[in-house]
Amino acid sequence: MAYFSDKDIKNTSNFESGEYEYCHFINCDFSEANMNQCRFLECHFESCNLSNVASEGTVFQDIEFKNCKILGLSFEKCHAFGFEVNFENCILDMSSFYKMRMPKTRFINCQMESVDFVEADLTLAKITNCNLSGAVFDHCKLSSADFRNSKNYSINPAQNIMKGAHFSLPDVIGLLDTYDIKID
Repeated sequence: MAYFSDKDIKNTSNFESGEYEYCHFINCDFSEANMNQCRFLECHFESCNLSNVASEGTVFQDIEFKNCKILGLSFEKCHAFGFEVNFENCILDMSSFYKMRMPKTRFINCQMESVDFVEADLTLAKITNCNLSGAVFDHCKLSSADFRNSKNYSINPAQNIMKGAHFSLPDVIGLLDTYDIKID
């Protein structure tokens, strides 16, 4: 497997399997690429398309995604040990973080429609100013998570651990959806 370190990889759609350390990917279209068993350590992805990427056994450690399109990526297939990712201004629609341990993860200004967070650990996560329409939170650890200024979420407090989580008005009513309460 190829090894790459301290490289800027720009404006390409050709992905080469390998191990990447301290690399910066800029304007790359890797949609539907096979990233199975690849390793990414302390890398940055900026304005990239990683939609429907194959991620079986992929290592993502200390990774920053900024202005990226990441549709339908099954993060739960990634290697769980050391998994650490952060997102800013990204589109993550239909991606899955099923059972992922992601404490302190940052999702800032992201669109996350129909994202699967079932059984995820998002303790101390910062999920701010995000659109969570159709996102599924079931049996999650959301203690001290910050949902301020996020919208369109529906979270059942009876089925998630939420002690110390932060929410803002008026979107906090998304915690009452499961109770079918009418608020006028």
